[in-house]
Amino acid sequence: MKKKITLITLLFFSFITNLFANTPQYDICVYGESASGVIAAIQGARMGKKVVLISKNNHVGGLVTSGLTATDMNRNDLIGGITKEFYHKIYNYYLQPEAWHNQDRESFMVSTLKRTYKGKNDERQIQWVYESSVAEKIMLDMLKTAGVEILFNHRLDLEKKVEKEENIIKSIQLENGKVIAAKIFIDASYEGDLLASAGISYTVGRESNLQYGETYNGIRVNYNQGKDLTPISPYIKEGDPKSGALPYVTSREWGKQGDADKRVQAYCYRMTLTNDPSNRIVIQKPQNYNPLWYEIYARMLKLEPETKLQQIITLTPMPNKKTDTNHLDFFGASYEYAEADYKTREEIEQLHKDYALGMLWFLGHDKRVPKHIRKEMLDWGLPKDEFTDTANFPYQIYVREARRMIGTFVMTEKNVRKTERTLADHSVGLGSYALDCHYVSRIIDKDGKLRNEGTIFAPTIPYPISYYSMTPKEEECANLLVTVCLSSSHVAYSTIRMEPVYMILGQSAATAAAIAIDSELSVQKISYDILRYKLLQDGQLLSIPTKKLKL
Repeated sequence: MKKKITLITLLFFSFITNLFANTPQYDICVYGESASGVIAAIQGARMGKKVVLISKNNHVGGLVTSGLTATDMNRNDLIGGITKEFYHKIYNYYLQPEAWHNQDRESFMVSTLKRTYKGKNDERQIQWVYESSVAEKIMLDMLKTAGVEILFNHRLDLEKKVEKEENIIKSIQLENGKVIAAKIFIDASYEGDLLASAGISYTVGRESNLQYGETYNGIRVNYNQGKDLTPISPYIKEGDPKSGALPYVTSREWGKQGDADKRVQAYCYRMTLTNDPSNRIVIQKPQNYNPLWYEIYARMLKLEPETKLQQIITLTPMPNKKTDTNHLDFFGASYEYAEADYKTREEIEQLHKDYALGMLWFLGHDKRVPKHIRKEMLDWGLPKDEFTDTANFPYQIYVREARRMIGTFVMTEKNVRKTERTLADHSVGLGSYALDCHYVSRIIDKDGKLRNEGTIFAPTIPYPISYYSMTPKEEECANLLVTVCLSSSHVAYSTIRMEPVYMILGQSAATAAAIAIDSELSVQKISYDILRYKLLQDGQLLSIPTKKLKL
């Protein structure tokens, strides 16, 4: 009798254990709440799949809903699919009179027509300048309508490798112990944590020009490009090398032009500011304010007192008297971010927050700043009605590049440059922005002069992005797609890295995921013809138009 009771008890506890330990099974798991992840999740759900979107915070949309609201969209006629649908919803939102709190639509259009808004004459009816809170509400509505499950405030456990059977990811474990199983995984994070945890090959930083036969890669001391900093002393005490280099200025060159290194371009926060007194919060001096961080600007302004505020930072107009504020770049502070643990990343993020707020306070209060700049800067403050759960400061740092997968196909300079190029096959979307890498470093060159290093800015024309730049090598993983940290050289990534492109790739990845599930094939082995047909059916633009749409 005792043995029988024991057996029944064991069976009971086994049942309970299995019940509560049951791992949720999804068709598609999208890791990363970026706009790319949002669009991927929506597309997967619309294709009838059970989809979970994992957000590391309490938001969705990444930079698209966290300050980067003057969309980097060089050719809006090349935007299709769900991405176009999203920008059309923004357009429709701002047609409503109640959307305008302190200015009307017509005055905004007229005052900003040249720089940010062509909606009045835009036959495509999409708007690409907006408020962060508006964009997030639209994305949340789209996710809810599609039936996507969202896990907020969940992060991958970086201490545990994902569970794999040979080259198949079976499940991932989150920090709280929750295990997520899925048939296909999509890494839509800015950092590429999932692909790294799955053992996928990747790189960080810049390849040498020799690796892929490129001209813009590697170390690039900008002798002839960018602002000339050579008259400015790079030392803590002006003209005194013994005093040491200013913070985040590299004291000597660390390689030759075109050599590889592990440095990445500068990060920043794309802050939203307002000059509406009824909605404005005065910018306070950060507790960790360091005046030496801004010493180069003080010395520059001493030499060039006629400099205008918009030559230092950009204040692109947004609806309701707000701005997308750019060029608060913290040179040299982002190198460790890509492969860092969460604690270190949080420290780097706080550093960038202190830098951004400190820069704005410096421009408004430091007596070495010309009076006309201080006066203009003091008109601006943080908006009371944006980022209300993060002290009115954007929640997402601008990770301009982190890890980049080394996948089935690597997009390189020859695939995106303007002339003498080789178009990538198997298009899943188009890019069109210029080659655009922000400065990577400030250095003291061999002659003791202060120079910027790392920038790339060169025009391109529309180019296709290969499906196989989103797929790992099959021997490494057969059920993962990567939409942000995709397979690309540093040079090619400098144009691909725009948010609308990430969004387009999100839809294409989810479409491929659904096809892989239905056909029971690896993501590398699905039929591109079937993928192409479905993408075109859903409004994606895959080939370069022969005639540019008039706007």
